[in-house]
Amino acid sequence: MTYEIFKMTAFPKETDGGNPAGVVLNADNLDEKTMQKIAKEVGYSETAFVFKSHVADFLVRFFTPQNEVDLCGHATIATFNLLRDKGVISEGNYTQETKVGILKLIVDKQFVYMEQVPPVFGRKIDSVEIEECFNEDDIVKEKYPIMILSTGMKEIFVPIKSVDKLNKLTPNITKIKELSLKYDVIGIHCFALVDDENVDAYGRNFAPIVGINEESATGTSNGALGCYLHKYCSFKKTIFTLRQGYSMNKPSEIITKLTIKNNEIATVFVGGTATKIID
Repeated sequence: MTYEIFKMTAFPKETDGGNPAGVVLNADNLDEKTMQKIAKEVGYSETAFVFKSHVADFLVRFFTPQNEVDLCGHATIATFNLLRDKGVISEGNYTQETKVGILKLIVDKQFVYMEQVPPVFGRKIDSVEIEECFNEDDIVKEKYPIMILSTGMKEIFVPIKSVDKLNKLTPNITKIKELSLKYDVIGIHCFALVDDENVDAYGRNFAPIVGINEESATGTSNGALGCYLHKYCSFKKTIFTLRQGYSMNKPSEIITKLTIKNNEIATVFVGGTATKIID
């Protein structure tokens, strides 16, 4: 069967929002050289290649324009929304084989949710170090911690005083790179809480150490952010609506779902919609 290439955007809140990803179906006969060439031609941060699997419902590999990576959240969301929309799968529970293991997915009529690992709450970071990356007047220094947190990828989470200040942040990319290397994290996720029944927080994600100065929708980051809100911000809820990309004019919305057992976060799922990009 001939492979098919699709251009998708994951987590769009509006038509021009979301985070673009390539998806290649029926990739079983493609070798690594060809996949790398296709990913470079597609040109997005990641392209997902879908294969048959002997241990899961699908095997999915992910390539940037330069190299293969172990996992990509937004490309996963794009892939399984596409599979459902094309009638390859229907609503239900699925698994994908990846280089980080077999991951669970929940597919419903409109959304796809991908499982992440339970949160690992790391060390707290002094605000002085973050002030070198942004403006010290914008950072919440006492009420909520600045800290390293991971649901699969380690990042530094930084609370900002307001959405207005968040959108006006001017990141010092060089300092963010230096701090990321120092603490062995992929980047910094800044966020601002809002008092709105439709959304819990807005965020901005900076990962220049991997070539992404800013990203419009980051699945792994928002999974971890939901865990942060549950633990530190008196959010007793387990479903969070999180928005990103507004400062880039690429409005995006990510849903994070938690389950709690014995007062601990047991599972983390991140989900959203995805649509085809019309050239």
